[in-house]
Amino acid sequence: MCRLFGLLAAEPQTGEQWMVRSDRSLLTQSNVSPETAQKDGWGIGWFAAPDRVRIEKGVGGAFEDGERARFLRVASEARSSLVIGHLRHASNPLGLPHEKLISLDNSQPFGNHTTIFAHNGAIAFPNETRPYLGVHEKEVRGVNDSEVLFRLLLRHYQEMGDPYRAYVHAVDDLDRVWVDVGRPKTSPYSGLNVLFAPSPQELWAFCLSLGDHGCGLLDTTRPYYEMTYHAEPHRVVVGSEPFDVAQNHWTSLPSGTFLHATARGLHVEIQTGPIPTPTLYPAKAAPA
Repeated sequence: MCRLFGLLAAEPQTGEQWMVRSDRSLLTQSNVSPETAQKDGWGIGWFAAPDRVRIEKGVGGAFEDGERARFLRVASEARSSLVIGHLRHASNPLGLPHEKLISLDNSQPFGNHTTIFAHNGAIAFPNETRPYLGVHEKEVRGVNDSEVLFRLLLRHYQEMGDPYRAYVHAVDDLDRVWVDVGRPKTSPYSGLNVLFAPSPQELWAFCLSLGDHGCGLLDTTRPYYEMTYHAEPHRVVVGSEPFDVAQNHWTSLPSGTFLHATARGLHVEIQTGPIPTPTLYPAKAAPA
């Protein structure tokens, strides 16, 4: 159960204000309590050039002595029109020893030369999902279920060229996997909150979850998986929860909705709308 930060701006800037300096910054969220500490990795991704993604990661908590200085440095260096930050509280659907979960390969964001992806939540059956990745299965490097989701979304995006359709198809695949394994009581996923950037001028945020997972880390009036955003004419900031106490500046992005932001000239345009709610539990034929 991780924390997300996304920034899309009309002109290059850093996300330092929200990742470091604000009263509910990503850094503050990293260590609210021992039980919720985001201690299993961190990462910041941005476009160093239109066709060159740069991602810096750590294996511990951003608040820890061995990681904090580097997190602060990277947060200040990551200057771009598009910046994505991630704090990791590792899920473990494979039941692995905790030390097996911790590595740079398992920290987020994930990406390639032209995309950046970060996920908050867990998919329950990552090994059973891997056959759905097609040629991207061989690219999986770690044991993080979020990487499997990234490769699944990337497969559909490269085939369709549309992040929205790609996300909907990825969710449907997780539904099919759940059917394949016999419709167990375990849901196919807890949360599929995703930030996805296919270019320096475009940011997608998808919010979808199943079940009750408590409240936010700092804003206890909000459901844990309810995302939020703050839009200005020249930029939009998206997060797992508001990055400052002035909550009237923040708009909720509840489960079952998406945000699409596009930078055009000196302005950032945003669109929000529904995500089709998957039909998980009625009988459904498995794929041939």
